[in-house]
This record gives sequence, structure tokens and C-alpha cells, in this order.
Amino acid sequence: MDEFQRSWLLAQLGPDTDPADLERRFFRLRSARAVALEVLGERRAKLLADPLKVTVDGVVTMDLQENLRGIERQIEQVRQAPAPDDPEDGDEVDEALAVTWLVPVRRYR
Repeated sequence: MDEFQRSWLLAQLGPDTDPADLERRFFRLRSARAVALEVLGERRAKLLADPLKVTVDGVVTMDLQENLRGIERQIEQVRQAPAPDDPEDGDEVDEALAVTWLVPVRRYR
């Protein structure tokens, strides 16, 4: 992972994200976008594992639903935003494979 990819990941995931963890994930996944989506997916799963809203009458109310919506919006943004290791428009090579049957035009007897 180069410095540009690391900077992009930290911008998407926050400066408190462990760079060594990002390196390990990038080595396994080979894509900055895949790393960001995996980390955000884990954060989303962690929020869903616990109750989103807890109320103790007359004492405290804790509501994490907006946090969940925020992570889901961030996941969608990462999916749509260009990542630093995405291929450029001019670099993409469209390969096509065509198969056809060769049949002689005239059949001789």
C-alpha cells in the first residue's frame, strides 16, 4: 500500500484507525475500496450486535440509530467515490472473446 492509498483510507475511516491493521487488510484484499468497505461493514455489524436504543425511565436514553444511518451512508459513499487504486478510464482494456462456427460455403460430393 502506498502513501496515497493510506491517506485515502484514513480520510474515509478516520485518523484513529490503526495503519498496521489497514496494511494487513490491504495485503489480503489488494484494494483500498475493499479495505474501507470491510472496516465499515465491521463497524456496522458491531452497532447491530447491541441494542440501538436503550431507555432507563427518568435517568437516561441512548439512541444509536443515527450512528447506524451514518455508517450506512458512508458505506454507500465509499462504493460510489473513486478510490486511489481504481483503474483510470484510459487504462481499462476491454477484452472480448467471440466464438463462431466455421462452415464451408459449398459442400462437395
